[in-house]
Parts: sequence; structure tokens; C-alpha cells
Amino acid sequence: MLKKDHTQLICNIGELTGLFADVSSLEAFLQKIVDMISEHMRCEVCSIYLFYEDTEELILKATKGLSAASIGKVKMKLEEGLTGLALRELRPICEMNAKQNPHFKHFPGIGEERFCSFLAVPIVRGNTRIGVMVVQNAQKDYFQQEDINALRAITSQLANTIETAKLLMVLHEKQQGKEPVPDFKSLKLIQGKVGSEGFAFCEATIFHQDSLDSQIYNEAFGKKYTLQDFYRAVHLSQTELENLQKEIEEQLSDVASLIFTAQILMLKDKGFIDPMVDLIGAGVNPPQAVVTVVKQYIERFQAMSDSYLREKRHDVQDVGQRLLNNLIKRNFSSMKFAGYIIIARELFPSDILKLSSQNVKGIILLSGGVSSHLSILARSLKIPLIIANEQNLLRLKPETKILMDAEIGNIYINPAKEVIRTFKLREETRQKSRKVKETMKEKTYTKDGIPVSIMANINLLSDLKAAKELKAQGIGLYRTEFPFIVRSNFPSEEEQYVIYKRLVEGMPDKEITFRTLDIGGDKVLSYYEYDKEENPFLGMRSIRFSLRHKDIFNQQIRAILRAGVLANVRVMFPMISSLDEFLEAKEEVVKCCRDLKKEKISYKEDIKIGLMIELPAVLEIIDELAKEADFFCIGTNDFIQYMLAVDRTNEKVADLYLPHHPSVLRALKKIIDAAHRYQKDVSICGDMAHNEKCLPFFIGVGIQKVSVDCLYLPKLQNLISSIDSKEAQEQARRILQKNKVSETLAILNKS
Repeated sequence: MLKKDHTQLICNIGELTGLFADVSSLEAFLQKIVDMISEHMRCEVCSIYLFYEDTEELILKATKGLSAASIGKVKMKLEEGLTGLALRELRPICEMNAKQNPHFKHFPGIGEERFCSFLAVPIVRGNTRIGVMVVQNAQKDYFQQEDINALRAITSQLANTIETAKLLMVLHEKQQGKEPVPDFKSLKLIQGKVGSEGFAFCEATIFHQDSLDSQIYNEAFGKKYTLQDFYRAVHLSQTELENLQKEIEEQLSDVASLIFTAQILMLKDKGFIDPMVDLIGAGVNPPQAVVTVVKQYIERFQAMSDSYLREKRHDVQDVGQRLLNNLIKRNFSSMKFAGYIIIARELFPSDILKLSSQNVKGIILLSGGVSSHLSILARSLKIPLIIANEQNLLRLKPETKILMDAEIGNIYINPAKEVIRTFKLREETRQKSRKVKETMKEKTYTKDGIPVSIMANINLLSDLKAAKELKAQGIGLYRTEFPFIVRSNFPSEEEQYVIYKRLVEGMPDKEITFRTLDIGGDKVLSYYEYDKEENPFLGMRSIRFSLRHKDIFNQQIRAILRAGVLANVRVMFPMISSLDEFLEAKEEVVKCCRDLKKEKISYKEDIKIGLMIELPAVLEIIDELAKEADFFCIGTNDFIQYMLAVDRTNEKVADLYLPHHPSVLRALKKIIDAAHRYQKDVSICGDMAHNEKCLPFFIGVGIQKVSVDCLYLPKLQNLISSIDSKEAQEQARRILQKNKVSETLAILNKS
């Protein structure tokens, strides 16, 4: 059993630094680590597994006690084995008899059968997964809490060093041609999920957040440039950015405001430009002077603890690249995105706005969910988006042609001529069918004449045009968070007022529902320092954030009240979990009204106040809420997520996200009935609202107001006009009597 003096010895940094001595290779370095730990922890096995993000695999790289022949051959995914579990959940796994744990995975031939005790500790740097350290022993219940502490101390000390070793090993493997190369001949069809509908066929290119680094730093400049050339490049870059800012603001004034301003200010900043001028005056070639100063700024930003300031390095990279390319008279490299399908591991909302300004044809995103804010933003910008968990796409050869069918989520790599011809014909048909807006009717009725109001969800002001053309009867949900998400700081009351006023003026005499700030979960603000949350979807989000930051909340409420002074506007609070929470939020509206009256500022005096139903917690107090609220809106996406405890952005549990679950359907009926009892307006929104299988159920339980993204309005009107309300009521009655998911689905499928 581990003794205390051994723990101190292992954790002693002096001994750890000695590991670097007398090793002939990186493999030998890792082997020395496992030999030393095995000796001092008096355990029979010690192994190091390294995690490779491109293949999402843990690979055994060094071991003492297991078969040496297994090094490099034992591989597992994060969802496999106790070792994978430790890294996936970022916590130590300690078992007195590992083989009895259902997560245990046996690898034949590596000789671990006789080792019962098992301890795995993840090797991490911040949130970056590097690998796992595993120790094993034949004696049962061998490892104790002090062993866990010791191994955590060791992995913490060695994390940076092991990560460096891993990166160097990857580089060596690439140089020696050992890197596993995907078989692109077999990589023909990838099935993903639709984030934003559309069609695209063109060449693909990879979007890397830090892709400009190597282009800036490793450029060879043969020609000698002058100070006059440098000033010309500064002026040209400034003009380009100002024109780009003007162009994108005309299209997206509510979210694109000042998006390029940071870069324009940098070009006017003597602190940024003068060091380049000084280097040029000292004889440094101007392109190299730009590279040197840009690199210094990026390093400074990267070293900052504030996450918002760290992200500013992207602005430095962009402006540095533009300045450099204008200096050497080369087309600005970021414009290579124009006309391409973009493949990205992740994107910020501001990235999508910039890509939109460059006229990209489509986006393939390797993380996220179809209901995420990025998908919603892409829909408003009319950029086809598919979410596909296929990391090999990041390694496609340049200029590979891709066909995106963002109607069903298929991605075709180097498609055959027959496939291309078929899809081009279909796209021509789709273009013709878009004329459907001319046939849209002012009002919508069921087959037997029951009126149903179809409302538009608005994400950006640019959605207003489509909402009006498609004859939306109002705005059922305006998502106010987008102007917050893409800005570099909180928008002021006046900035919000300007946006909200334009929205109200764009839909005169129509009902408009403002949902107050709904951030948190997968919708984060780059400029706000969040405390680390293990479960952000259950954390400081939506109304909780607003009530915790009432200064921000009150500015938004005041802007809404002022913008809606003579209009039919309503305010709605998201993620309400209790009557107390709703009343507290409602009281803030009352206080804002009092303050505006005192200040003699015109405002909407009789504003209706409601809540978005998203949490199961409200089910048992639904009557009390119905008495206090003016209206309900059921947000089906989050309601299903919380009702079934399924993360809707996690593709691994997507099959458990079931809108037709009996508990979900019965809960929806209970909410709707409560609203009807107290004669309160109730509407439905979210993906379930335009689901052709679920819509008859909603009509059957009394829903007469539905709100969807604009692109679904024609489909929704056609669906509703084909539904007989009495038949829908009978179907809903039969569904609500069923206890099994399979039974409710069977009835819905027949509709």
C-alpha cells in the first residue's frame, strides 16, 4: 500500500524534472514516467493513454506491466471502457474490482486479466483533454483516496509536458507518413442533421480559428517595400473595412453593428501603427514589420485572463492579414471563403456574420445541435447548415467538391454526375415552388373552418421582409438575444430601443411578442465572464440571469416599453420555474413603467405580460400562473429537453429526444387546459410547432395560435388547411390514453 513518504516523493517537482535526463526518444520519456510511478506507488501496472481529437480515440502509448506489444494497438473511444469514462467525464475512476463494473472493457492479449484494482485519472490542461494515467494491481481494493490524490498531483504536474510530447509525436508521425489517412474513396456519403435548410454544390474549404497564424508568420518577402507602400496599405485596409461595415450593416443592422469597428480603430491607433513605422525606419522590410508587431499583439491578447480580451486576437489576426496582403498586393486571403462550403469544428456567431458577408454557399459544422443559436442565425441569413459528427471532413483535400442537401442532412463527397444532375433538377423545382408566397392567404383556417393564427418567429430584423411577404399574422416570438450574442458588450437601452422600434414599425398593427434575454446553455456572451458550470443548461441562464442582473434587465424592459408605445406589443419571460420568479420579473416591468412615467417618457402603459413554458416545474402550479399571466407560449424545444432530461444539442442521445413521449403530450394538454380555464391566450412554438405529425394533436387539444420561423409559414398554412378539427380531437383523445411511446407514434404516423 502507498506510504506517505512515497506520495511526497512522487509529487516532488525535483524528481519529475529528472525524467528528462537520459531519454533517447519521446516514447522513452513516457516509458520512464510509467516506470517511476509504478515503482513509487508499489503497483503492478501503470499505463499512459493519449487522446487524439482527429479520430476521437485514446491510444495506449506507454505501459509497465501490460504487454509491450499492445502499445499503439490498444485504442478506444471516449464512450468505451473505464479509461474512456474517466476522460469523458473528466474525473478519477477508482474500482476495487474493475471487471465487475459494466463499463469495463476487456482487451484480449494485453495481460490485464489478473489485475482487479483499477485507478484512472484524466490528464488535462484546463478543459483540454490530453490523455489518461491508469494504475492497476492484482490485489482487490488496493487503491485509496491518498493514491487518487497522488496520481492527480502527478498528472497535474506533467500535463503540459505530456501534451508537448504528444504534439511532437504527432508531428513526427506526419513527417514519416505514419498518420492514418482516411479512405476518401469510401467517404462518399455522410448523414448529418439539418440546421438550416438549403442546397449547395461547390468546393469546400476548412475554417480554422487560428488559420492565419502560419500565413502571417511564415511568409517570405523577397521584394523591398517602402514606408509609402506601408501607409498606402493602411489607408486601403481602412477603406475596405469601412465599406464592409457599411454593407453588412445595411443588411443586418440589429446584429452586425460595429462588428468591424475594432479592426478599423486598430488601423487608426498610433500604439498599433507606430511600432511598425519605427521598425521600418530602422531598416526592417515593411511586411516583416507588420508580422512582428501583429505577433506581439496576438501573444499579449492570448496571455490575458479575460476571455473576451483573449478573443480579440482574432481581430488582430484579421486586420494584420488584411494589412499585409494590401501591402504586398495580394488578394485578402479570408475572401477565399466566398463561393465555398465551409467546414468548421466550431464557430462563433460573429464568424457566421463575417462568412455571410463573404457570400459562402453553405456551412458544415462538426459540433452543436439543430436547435442551437448558430442554426437559428444561419436560417435567418439563409445559409444552408448541416451538423455532422465526422471529424475526417477536417482533413479533406483542398478543392474537394461537396454537395450539401440541407433538406434531409446528406453530404455527398465528390458526387457522381447522376447525383449532381438529380439535385440540380430538384433545386430548379424548389426555386419555382418558392413562388408559393404569392398564394399565401391573409388568414388560416382548418379544413372545417376553425381559425388558427400563424405567427412568425423573428431572429433578425432581416426576417421581417419574409414575414410580411408570407402574410404572418404577427410576431409570436422575437428572440431578443441575438443583438446581445454577436456584440462585443451589452447593448445600451438606446441601442435596443432603435432595434425594437424598427421591428414594431415593420409590422404595424400586428401583435408582437418580445421574449426577454434568453442566454446561457449553448448561447453564451463572449464579453461576459461566466463562472464555470458543470451543467450550463441547468445554470445561470434566461430569466435567472436577468433577475440576477436587474440593471441589464431593466434597460431591456424600458427599451421594449418605449418602442411599443402605440403598438400591440407583449413581453414574455423565458424559463420561469416558479410563481415567485414570474411575479418578481413582472414587478420589474411595473417599476420600469413607474420610472418612465416619472421621467415623462412615452411608453406602452397596458402591456400584456406572459411567460414561456419550458420547465416541468410549472406543471403543478399552472393554474396559479394562469391567474397571474396574460398569456402562455409553450417553448417545445426546451420543454421536451427538460421533461425528458435529454440534451438536445448532444447527438449521442438524440434518439431519446421524443416529442411524442406520452408524458410530454399529457403535460402539454394540462398547460393548454389551464390557459383555457382562465380564458388566457396560449400559443405553441419550437420545432414541434411545424411537425406535420404533431400538428393535428395540437389542433385537437385546442391550440389556435402557432409561431414558427418564416421559412415554415407556407408549409404550416397548407398543413392546417388539411386538418379537420373534429378528427384531430378524436385522434388527440386516443393518443392521450396511450402509455407507450411506440403507441403514440403509431397513431401519429397514421395521421
